Amino acid sequence: MTRRSWILFWLLAATWGASYLFIKIALEDDVSPAVIVFARTAAAALVLWPIAARAGALKGLRERVGAVVLLALVQVAAPFLLITVGEQEISSSLTGILVASAPIWTALLAVWIDQQERSHGWSLVGIGGGMAGVVLLLGLDAGGGSAAVVGGLMVVLASLGYAIGAFMIKRRFSEVRPVGLVTATMATSALMTAPWAALSGSALPDAGSAAALIALGVLGTGMSFVIFYHLIAVVGPARTSLVAYVAPGFAVLYGVSFLGEQFTLATLGGLVLIVGGSWVAAEGRLPGMRAERGEKVNGVPKEVPA
Repeated sequence: MTRRSWILFWLLAATWGASYLFIKIALEDDVSPAVIVFARTAAAALVLWPIAARAGALKGLRERVGAVVLLALVQVAAPFLLITVGEQEISSSLTGILVASAPIWTALLAVWIDQQERSHGWSLVGIGGGMAGVVLLLGLDAGGGSAAVVGGLMVVLASLGYAIGAFMIKRRFSEVRPVGLVTATMATSALMTAPWAALSGSALPDAGSAAALIALGVLGTGMSFVIFYHLIAVVGPARTSLVAYVAPGFAVLYGVSFLGEQFTLATLGGLVLIVGGSWVAAEGRLPGMRAERGEKVNGVPKEVPA
């Protein structure tokens, strides 16, 4: 990955890690999951629409209406609802950690969908190490009985939608500008969830929850997905989905700092495994081992750093 790609990667991890904090703030104010999802997708669409229109990035989407609707359902509306409902039962930190299963789904699906994205060698070791960290944290930090387990499984199922959506973007939207695709999928998702939000009987958000929802929509949703789609086009779904290994670190940092969530030695150990695993999986080698120019990582030519 180039230096620019790494910068975007870490920026995406930091903003997505904060999304679970914003969701928890709104949930604690009794705002319903449907209203939270509608608000974040609608806010993202409203902010990005003039940018996309001015740049002419919406061209070509009219001929792909069906594919846009399917992508919005699979990678935005359904996953967002699953994550938000699941977070009613588990902490924001654990929610961020469980989304780290997305790269595993990507690796499994690649066997049948995209041979170029299959993991090999040290990449497999890195993925295994990262998931070991997730298992360590989940086993020690879940709590809450069966309700927490169900909530956690909903988050894991949401990560499957992220993985499927990543392959859809690479295969069907490679020529569409990211900001246009984000705008279209967010607007479509807002329309999908509007009826659910209207019928949810949700409490009205106070000033703090409203601010959290705006930040969630503009930063954690709109701009983050622009970066996400751009990285998929540049470095591929497999390495882009590894952001799910890094975002948990930010989610834990925010949860501990702002919500008083618990931080233990097990949490630290799990995060070390996750971050180290993501590095190895992304590079296809151990840290400190030089990669040859032009070598392939995950089946695609490795970028030469700028």
